Amino acid sequence: MRHSLKLVATLIVGAVALLIEFAFGQQLAAQVVVTVAGSIMSISMVIEMIKTLRSGKFGVDLLAIMAIVATLAVGEYWASLMVLVMLTGGDTLEDYASKKAGQELKSLLDNSPQMAHLIDGTKLTDIAADDVVVGDLLLVRPGEQVPVDSQVVEGSTTVDESSLTGESRLIEKNVGAELMSGSINGDQAITVKALSKAADSQYQAIIKLVKESAEQPAHFVRMADRYAVPFTIISLLIAIVAWLISGDPVRIAEVLVVASPCPLILAAPIALVSGMSRASKNGIIVKTGTTIEKLALAKTIAFDKTGTLTRGKLDVNEVNAVTPFSKAELLHLAASAEQRSGHVLARSLIAYVDQDQLSAVNQLKEVTGQGIEAVVDGKNVKVGKAGFVSDETVQETEQTAMYVSVDGQYAGYINFLDQLRPEAKDTINQLKQLGLRRALMLTGDHATIASSIASDVGIDEVHGGLLPKDKVDILHSISKENRPVIMVGDGVNDAPSLTTADVGIAMGAHGATSASDSANAVILKDDLTRVARAVSISKDTMRIARSDVLTGIVILVILMLIAATGVIPALIGAIFQEAVDTITILLALRARS
Repeated sequence: MRHSLKLVATLIVGAVALLIEFAFGQQLAAQVVVTVAGSIMSISMVIEMIKTLRSGKFGVDLLAIMAIVATLAVGEYWASLMVLVMLTGGDTLEDYASKKAGQELKSLLDNSPQMAHLIDGTKLTDIAADDVVVGDLLLVRPGEQVPVDSQVVEGSTTVDESSLTGESRLIEKNVGAELMSGSINGDQAITVKALSKAADSQYQAIIKLVKESAEQPAHFVRMADRYAVPFTIISLLIAIVAWLISGDPVRIAEVLVVASPCPLILAAPIALVSGMSRASKNGIIVKTGTTIEKLALAKTIAFDKTGTLTRGKLDVNEVNAVTPFSKAELLHLAASAEQRSGHVLARSLIAYVDQDQLSAVNQLKEVTGQGIEAVVDGKNVKVGKAGFVSDETVQETEQTAMYVSVDGQYAGYINFLDQLRPEAKDTINQLKQLGLRRALMLTGDHATIASSIASDVGIDEVHGGLLPKDKVDILHSISKENRPVIMVGDGVNDAPSLTTADVGIAMGAHGATSASDSANAVILKDDLTRVARAVSISKDTMRIARSDVLTGIVILVILMLIAATGVIPALIGAIFQEAVDTITILLALRARS
């Protein structure tokens, strides 16, 4: 039976008992009604308690059952009814609070894109989003959800990505821009080309993470359950001592009535779900409550370089020309030769120069894995690897570069650097202020390049030239006193590291990747500061969870000691106890904001 139904049933029994005793003067009949209802409810709670024990947790329903039985045994049936009302009411409130705390996460499931408008020649056909295939042309009308990850091919608009990234402002999208499934189109219709099937889209990846977030219990919840063991022993000792000293068995009932902390212990998971909900609103999907706790306790953080501390996009950094060639001439000839290439460095080079000044290219030849050869302004130009462009001995740079020769003579090179994220330095500073002792960089790039970037952002320790296995070995070697350790990455090669670390955080703004699947948390917006925000939210959540649990237990122990003196009647004690539990649950919701 659901807790809300139990509450309704208990209230009906209470109303009937009140009517029987005070309207018809049948006290014994009222006592029988409450006793029978209390016994049935106790049996139901015993069944729930057994299920809890089988799941590997120690439930505190035992104290509630003992309180009901004790009050019934000594004739305090109205106090027993009050315990039942407050207990079922507290459980109902807990159900509501948990549902309220997870509302932002659940909204993703409720609002999954369902339909798409397929453009088939001159026809427009409505199909299920699941039937969209890569390459389909789709119409997205104003105010509609983008059904799958796609690219704008006609029109321009603004989209609302707040449910996916936490970014409240509207994002402008023009031809060529990519759209995430689940984002909301603005006031202009656009034509898009599907880049993924619905099952592989960003939205479905997020839904998968949301579902996973509820599947594993948090370590702190298990720790809170363990409070129930000493708490139960203390409660029984106080009740027995009070009975032995006073000689009055009613004291047992009076103590146990205030010792039933079921909703209190459940304040911890409510706080954790609230923290996960708060993280979701900030563009951070946290998969488990365990992740919240480990983030709050983390002492070391390690970063991948490319795409994590840097933008993952290479830009022209330096043009190095050899006499008699000038930098301008070298840049002009290389860019002209590369203007038809789809290579990532070619695109960066073309974006760097004034494209209106490029010369026509003739006799273009591309040698796979080596470079290109073409005629530009009547000159034979080779652009690519050093050994391809010239037979001369060329001093190669450690940075990513394209080398150039003109009419067989080596002319120089153009190097490229992955640009540092502007927020990287502030992120490292924030993490250190939050208590992380060490910051590492683990990268497959050259150690000299990595060291240069590390010094700019405040990284303490650099490991360059690493293979994925090397990263895993370094993470394994981190000492116990410097754990938990966080690993932040974005690529497929980061997946083993993210799994090995105590907490893996994936920069997953560009879609579902092996990194996102392997991570414990995913940053949905391309913003590194969200890593520091995740740690900050986790620390705040755990502070609230701990303080609520411990404060509630202390208050209940004090109430038990007072009840042991006999100054708190069982009925009043029931009200006090459940009031404390209810307030504690409400306080746990502070973690939502």
